[in-house]
Amino acid sequence: MRTRITTQMLTRMALLIALNIILTRFLSVRIPLGGVEGMRIGFGSLPVVFTGIFLGPLAGGLVGAIGDLIGYFINPMGAYMPHFTLTAALRGIIPGVIILLARRGRREVGIFPLFVAVCSTLVITDIFMVPYFIESLFGLSRVITVPPRIIQNAISIPAYTVLLFMLGRAMEKAFSFGVGESSLHVSGRLW
Repeated sequence: MRTRITTQMLTRMALLIALNIILTRFLSVRIPLGGVEGMRIGFGSLPVVFTGIFLGPLAGGLVGAIGDLIGYFINPMGAYMPHFTLTAALRGIIPGVIILLARRGRREVGIFPLFVAVCSTLVITDIFMVPYFIESLFGLSRVITVPPRIIQNAISIPAYTVLLFMLGRAMEKAFSFGVGESSLHVSGRLW
């Protein structure tokens, strides 16, 4: 587990924050439900989940929270709600923690732990937390917001898993993510 943030890590985090903002705020399809943004279809969470997995849960949480805050000030949609910043931070923290637990000292992690990290993150944040916050803040029932999110995540979870696997393999060849035992490598093995 990474305990210190280096200049190289800060640079990577800044690039991933910028990518998060672009993918979330400008290259996503927003679907209004009941007068509020009920669903957003796109790959905006991918840089946050990627950061949590490959740079650690602290970096993932920072990328998610800072990306949400800066994205709000660049392209606001209504009043600022800290609930959604918490959700954005958890999109980076949860997969990082799951991968740390799955690794248990190993350098490689297989496809299944990657799938579990993505699945648990998107289910917790997109299916449970966001509809709950939309209901408590705007009064829009979860009966309306949850079914489309289940369909969306049935497509997003496998897509995110494949993209993260391919990005992880490509990044191993292009950059070094760490020194020695602390760097994470994705393998084609199941576990």
